[in-house]
Amino acid sequence: MVVSASTNTESWYSRGLSQIYDALDADSDGLSTEDAESRRSEHGSNRLPKTKPVTVWQIFLRQFKNPLIYILATAAIVSFAIGEETDAGFIALVLLINALVGGIQEWRAERSSQALQQLIRTRATVIRDGETRDIDGEEVVPGDIVLLESGYRVPADIRLVSTHGLEIDESPLTGESAPVLKDEEWAGDDRASLGDRRNMAYAGTVVNRGRGRGVVVETGADTVVGRLAEDVTAVEGGQPPLVTRMERFTRIVGLVVLAAAAITALLGIFVQQYDAVEMFLFAVALAVSAIPEGLPVGITVALGVASRRMAKVGVIVRRLVAVEGLGSCTMIASDKTGTLTANELTVKQAQLPDGRTFEVTGEGYAPEGSVLRDGHPPEPHLANELSRLARASVLCNEGHLSRRDDEWTWRGDPTDIALLAFGHKLGWSREAALDANPQIDEIPFEPEQRYAATFHETRDQEQVFVKGAPERVLEMCSDASEGDFSRQELQQQATEMAHEGYRVLAVAEGTLETTEDLGQPPSEPTGLTFLGFIGMIDPLRSGVEEAITSAQQAGITVTMITGDHRETALAIARALGLAESPEEVTTGTELMDASQEQLVEIIETTRVFARVSPDQKLRIVEAARGMGHYVAVTGDGVNDAPALRQANIGLAMGQMGTDVARDAAELVISDDNFATIVAGIEQGRIAFDNIRKIIFLLISTGAGEVTLVLLSLAAGLPLPLVPVQILWLNLVTNGIQDVALAFEPKEGDVLNRPPRSPDERIFNQIMIERTLVAAMVIGVIGFGTFIWLLEQGLSEAAVRNHLLLLVVLFQMVNIGNARSETASLFRLSPLQSPILLTGTITAFLIHLGAMYFPPAQAVLGTAPVSLEQWLVLGGIALTIAVAIELHKLSWKMRYPKRSERASQTSSQTREKEA
Repeated sequence: MVVSASTNTESWYSRGLSQIYDALDADSDGLSTEDAESRRSEHGSNRLPKTKPVTVWQIFLRQFKNPLIYILATAAIVSFAIGEETDAGFIALVLLINALVGGIQEWRAERSSQALQQLIRTRATVIRDGETRDIDGEEVVPGDIVLLESGYRVPADIRLVSTHGLEIDESPLTGESAPVLKDEEWAGDDRASLGDRRNMAYAGTVVNRGRGRGVVVETGADTVVGRLAEDVTAVEGGQPPLVTRMERFTRIVGLVVLAAAAITALLGIFVQQYDAVEMFLFAVALAVSAIPEGLPVGITVALGVASRRMAKVGVIVRRLVAVEGLGSCTMIASDKTGTLTANELTVKQAQLPDGRTFEVTGEGYAPEGSVLRDGHPPEPHLANELSRLARASVLCNEGHLSRRDDEWTWRGDPTDIALLAFGHKLGWSREAALDANPQIDEIPFEPEQRYAATFHETRDQEQVFVKGAPERVLEMCSDASEGDFSRQELQQQATEMAHEGYRVLAVAEGTLETTEDLGQPPSEPTGLTFLGFIGMIDPLRSGVEEAITSAQQAGITVTMITGDHRETALAIARALGLAESPEEVTTGTELMDASQEQLVEIIETTRVFARVSPDQKLRIVEAARGMGHYVAVTGDGVNDAPALRQANIGLAMGQMGTDVARDAAELVISDDNFATIVAGIEQGRIAFDNIRKIIFLLISTGAGEVTLVLLSLAAGLPLPLVPVQILWLNLVTNGIQDVALAFEPKEGDVLNRPPRSPDERIFNQIMIERTLVAAMVIGVIGFGTFIWLLEQGLSEAAVRNHLLLLVVLFQMVNIGNARSETASLFRLSPLQSPILLTGTITAFLIHLGAMYFPPAQAVLGTAPVSLEQWLVLGGIALTIAVAIELHKLSWKMRYPKRSERASQTSSQTREKEA
């Protein structure tokens, strides 16, 4: 009977092979076809659990999951019930437009980042019925004997039985960039981390080199990959900041509107002596009209504009609300490999036996760069020594690096490719070197021997070239090599390079005195000449250091979380300015026994976490959120998926990222570059600024209209505006302008300010003050104008027509006030915002048309006015600009530092754009 895989998932690597065979009811000869089919029926196909793709209708309906939408939908139903079909129709139309705009944007984003879910679907070579067979990876079952070779993707979790130079890239699972040398004889305890289990091969990883054989112990959802994929669906995603803030804002708007409606009803009943039922219906209509109906569309458009801007810098938005969330993050928990680094092993340092060190420029596998000493090309005699080192590196090599169609292509082990790129920089290609020195034999790399050697014919002799672990290669060299350098001194050089975070290889060459017997394997070389050390590292991505500095200047805490070793993580952290000493790096082992209180303290002081497992990364994210951080998590591997889902904002890598990671994230970074994330943060902050501008415009106007109505009722006057006129103002004239505000460019250097506090509401102090000033001007001055027009003997319909035009003019002026919280309206050229200028003119022309178009006149009660009345109303509308300018001046006097910083950055930005 086959033991359920899930019961043994943490112990396969610590058990003997005989115990494993017994537990799986299997042996080294493999399974029969009948037994394999039986096990497949029991365990199911070897595939990851898949989530159903999101349909167009699901995306469309998702747009209605918003508290403000709920209020508007209720308002539409009430309006229809009381016979206000026009109001109900207007609201229904705006809800439909909002859903269409947001739905189309998210549908496009969903298609651009659609996961293929093919991580473990591959081919597998197994032993069935005593024969080697190639089968679909989904047919693999526990107990199968699987053969692994270079280039194969591991189809399931496998306990290795034998290995021959087997190296596996486990970065999708562990985040560790260096391939792992596997050893079936390795024995570890139950506390061994995933990356240290050298007798295991895990589903979804790739064989870089060598061969192996093993028995399948887990398949499908029971594999490490499968369990992580299931964890993603089990973890509840973090709520984006905008959703949290809008929920608070909506509650406040709802309470204020209901209070205003109640006061209106009471005034009408007890002051004006209106019928109670009639006044109740009017109060409901007023509440419907006072709600900022254009806000959902304005916010959706602002987020859509930001998502398109993000796409231009390389950020694909899968959920619109995540746009602003990225701008609000206070912590970035970044993966190292592929995000901060290039994920391409690169030779960065070469050291000759005498200790002279050379810098190797360039990044990645493309051999573009040079070898320098103190910033200058090496002297001729040093160049000759470097050339010998480079020739040996490309000859003792199994990789391939070539240029095709103006692009560099490569295949093979990352170490070999890095050495080939190094050789190119010194004028050596493998093809040219082999033409001059044909290979006649080799000793392949084996984990036990820790070196590789190749034998070549030269003009009059045979030579051997060796690369490998420093201590191993130095044992084969003459004690002094070609100088007065002892093995101990050379080993110390290698140790110092390793402490700097380099992966160090030693290179040597020698001459064969006698020809080996044909057909016999070559013996271990001795008496070699040591040529030097080569230091390799996964280099930083271009611009990452500057991007981290920008993020820190923006008040964002940057934390690196990696599966790599402490030394490697520290070397990268030093280059990035995140840490300087080993004490500043916390490892997964140290986190293992940390209490929640200790973990909080660690997160407050630590910026680098090394050898961290997926569950520990998830725990770090949860603790950071508990501390009040809005956390953005980056990742590309399956191991990152739970943390991506748990974070407030998940950022998956688009190039090297796995499908599971992309499914768990709200945003996808198309170029896998940390610098792109910072560019996205900038766009997120711009989006939030524009949303605030939209909210100010709509709320200040709506509040002014309500104030006007309340003052009129309290004074015993007729209604200054009817509900359909207020709805016209909110949806049409103001609606066009607030959408145009969504396209506003950035105001000042948004990255030169700290992120907003997670507890800060949309309506902060300046927003509240500015809204009250604008509302009082519209309400009080509008009320005074209302009285004046009535005293002129105009009919109620004519007075409402004039008041409607006055509020439209107030809106046109107020749109200029909304463009900046600190900069003067008169310093902001309308030509810098052509879309806003066009939208304002369009809104004005639409209302102008409604004043002359008979059907609109019938619905809205509009009519043409004289030139004299135009001039008077226009002059009155300018009072809102004067009032807001006075408030901006008052704000600068009360908070000079805040205003000065904002004005300086805004001025600098405008100068750059000009």
